[in-house]
Amino acid sequence: MMRLKVTFVLFLLILPLALANLRVGFYRRSCPNAESIVRAAVRRRLSRDKSITAALLRMHFHDCFVRGCDASILIDSNSKSSSEKDAGPNLTVRGFELIDEAKKALEGTCPSKVSCADIITLATRDAVFLSGGPFYFVPTGRRDGLVSDPDEVNLPGPTLTVSEAFQAFRAKNMSMDDMVTLLGAHTVGVAHCSFFLDRITRPDPTMDRGLAAKLRSICGAASGTNPDPTAFLDQATPFAVDNQFFKQIGLKRGVMKIDQELANDPLSRRIVSGFAANATLFRTRFAQAMVKMGNIQVLVGKAGEIRKNCRVFNPRRRI
Repeated sequence: MMRLKVTFVLFLLILPLALANLRVGFYRRSCPNAESIVRAAVRRRLSRDKSITAALLRMHFHDCFVRGCDASILIDSNSKSSSEKDAGPNLTVRGFELIDEAKKALEGTCPSKVSCADIITLATRDAVFLSGGPFYFVPTGRRDGLVSDPDEVNLPGPTLTVSEAFQAFRAKNMSMDDMVTLLGAHTVGVAHCSFFLDRITRPDPTMDRGLAAKLRSICGAASGTNPDPTAFLDQATPFAVDNQFFKQIGLKRGVMKIDQELANDPLSRRIVSGFAANATLFRTRFAQAMVKMGNIQVLVGKAGEIRKNCRVFNPRRRI
């Protein structure tokens, strides 16, 4: 009976993926080395730039929350039309050249097989793992989108309350637990001073005084060449994917408003406390939440396309 229950639970976990036509090992026959090629590109970049993990996590989130995980964020604007890259929230998204590098290698090995949407997803997973986070299997088989419109970019901002931010996550069928877990990605992120200046220019009882003084020093060093400095969102282990972020916000050391509110709001503080006390729990839930986010509104089958260049749509065929 126990064996039957376990099988049934596994079936329920696998069923949503099967319905979406995504599956682990999608490229096993069409491009056997796809995942190792992407991982090699990530490893090379990470060896010289540890901040790339945060960049990829942000890119993946910004992509999936606009039209779904379809690589629409990668499209360059041109003289005829603007793309998602031109939208305000995406102006500081980076890491595009890493995706280009992986795509070029894949096209040289197995042309027109691996989507740019899957490259973003795989590269993010690998960066998380190589930065000390969990390794998790990524269902693949996404197709690339055919639309990239800056007017469709409407992402939850850092000044929102927990309930306001949750509205955006709930619209994507994500739970409060999912939201808190995914915001744990701030364990490797940075924020420009302009996003939290109001919290340090006047007394804020929800921020540790020592942190406020440190942030004022960082932001006070703004100059003509660096008008909007950045600060780590995790002041303890800024390049490691771990549960330190949750421990920090529990000590009033959250940099952005939304981060600190996670620890203060009754809707989320129990989840925060759980992650702060249990690193294994956070690793497990983070892996689950990342896979779930990677399934948002995916294109599969014959929908969309497999771009040859992630920055431009494929030329349209004339009928």
